[in-house]
Amino acid sequence: MTASRLNDQQIAFYNTFGFLKFPGLLKDCIDRITHEFEMIWRRHGGGHHGKAHDGQARSCIVPLIDQSEYLSALLDDPRIDAIGTTLCGDDYCYASSDGNYYVGDTAWHSDTISPQAPYVKVAIYLDPLKRDTGALRVIPGSHLFGDRYADLLHEQVCRSEEVWGIPGRDVPAISLESEPGDVLCFNQNLKHAAFGGGNRRRMFTINFTPRYTEERMEDLRRYISSFARFWIDRVYGEVMIRTAGPKRMRHLEQIMANDGFLAELSRQARETTIEPSRG
Repeated sequence: MTASRLNDQQIAFYNTFGFLKFPGLLKDCIDRITHEFEMIWRRHGGGHHGKAHDGQARSCIVPLIDQSEYLSALLDDPRIDAIGTTLCGDDYCYASSDGNYYVGDTAWHSDTISPQAPYVKVAIYLDPLKRDTGALRVIPGSHLFGDRYADLLHEQVCRSEEVWGIPGRDVPAISLESEPGDVLCFNQNLKHAAFGGGNRRRMFTINFTPRYTEERMEDLRRYISSFARFWIDRVYGEVMIRTAGPKRMRHLEQIMANDGFLAELSRQARETTIEPSRG
């Protein structure tokens, strides 16, 4: 990776297999990143929406990096910006972030099913993770919807014991073991999971998507609507917007210009659900 873009081999690997790993990419600043992450959780009562994390279920904060000036500036870091620029274009949209305390296993799934304009997830884990202690596992090529292999996986991987006679943890996959400071990146259509993790596995994401075209505006509306389950009125946090320079604002402007209806959806969600989504 250069300061401005991934190299041709990295792009070819990502397009074919659906993921990349950048060992030690943020090692020089991971201590400060971890400090800011923990500070945000303390401000939220140490867990999910003011409730201390109890280790029984995943806790999630949305948005995460938007609540820290330092973490917001990761969007300006050439190493992170290069991922968004290369995979989603110079005018990519920052598609928000989430911070998590994960608990135990995470079953096989895709975050999105969007073959026309896929979302890119940048995942930063703050604890050392091995194959059987919660490291991210991925099934290479499973992001290529329309391909027979990917489509079969999509239909069958959640029923692995019934269809293949094996539990989810034994499904053939690559384990992306990581150390704090490593950065993982994957197409959100990619099938991924984790097994054997503890009850306070720390991770946050930064998500990108190509700028929405006129033909995709309904997709944009659906995406913005999905944030209502977190009871937030805008996709981005106040700190993210207030500290944005012109370059960062380019990656915020499209969603900012179209999320005015989110507050009403969130109000409705607050009236009809007991507590906001855990993610």
